[in-house]
Amino acid sequence: IFDKPTLRTQASFSAGIAELGGHPMLVDGSLAGIGTRESVADVARVLGRQAAAIVWRTFEQARIEEMAAHAGVPVVNALTDDFHPCQLLAALLTVREHKGTLAGLRVAFLGDAACNMGNSWAVAGAMAGMDVVFGCPDGYAPAHGAAEVTDDPEAAVAAADVVVTDTWVSMGKEEEAEARRATFAPYAVTAGLMARAAPDAIVLHCLPAYRGTEISAEVLDGPQSVVWDEAENRRHAQKA
Repeated sequence: IFDKPTLRTQASFSAGIAELGGHPMLVDGSLAGIGTRESVADVARVLGRQAAAIVWRTFEQARIEEMAAHAGVPVVNALTDDFHPCQLLAALLTVREHKGTLAGLRVAFLGDAACNMGNSWAVAGAMAGMDVVFGCPDGYAPAHGAAEVTDDPEAAVAAADVVVTDTWVSMGKEEEAEARRATFAPYAVTAGLMARAAPDAIVLHCLPAYRGTEISAEVLDGPQSVVWDEAENRRHAQKA
C-alpha cells in the first residue's frame, strides 16, 4: 500500500516478491482512503484476509502500528514519518559489501537528521555497532535513538568511513524548501567536505538525490558513491 510517492520501494518489493514466487498486489493509498474512507483497523481486518503480508508506506507511525495490531498477518514498515527501516537494511548491506564489516565503522550523516532517515540511522547504526555522528544545524538532531551530534560538518565527517546524506526537503516539507536550502547549505556533501573523510570512504544516499543541493554531482556520480548499489540492495533486503 502506498500513501506517499514511491519508486525504489514499490519496484524493489514488487520485483523481490515476484522473484520469490509470490504475487505483489499493489494498493493505491489515495484510492483506498485508509483512515478517512474507513478506519485503519477495518482496512487491516479486510487486507489480512486477502494477503500473506502487508507492506505499507504511510505517514504517522501510529497508523502502521494500528494496522499491525488488527491485520493478523505480518506488517512491514515501508516508510513512515518516523522511520525507514527497509532503507537501512539496504544501506547496511551495501556498507558490508564494500567494507566487509559494520561494527566499529564511523558513519557521518549530514543535513536534516530530524527525519525518518536520521532516526533510522541512529537506531540501526547503534544496533550494528557503528559509530554514527550527525552533522546538522541546531534543532535538527534525530528524535529517536542516542546519537553524537555536532553543528560542524567538517568535524562530523572527520575520518568517517561512510558518509550519508538525504534530501533537505522531505515529503510534506515542500513549502519550507527555500528556507531549508539556506539552513542546510553548509552541510552539502561536496568533494571538499569528502576530503575530510577517510580516503576510502563511501557515500550513501537513499534517493531521490538533488545534485548541487545536498550532494554535488561530482560526489554522487564519482568513484566513492555506492548509491546505485544501495538502490539495488533494496530488492535483496526486501526479499530477506
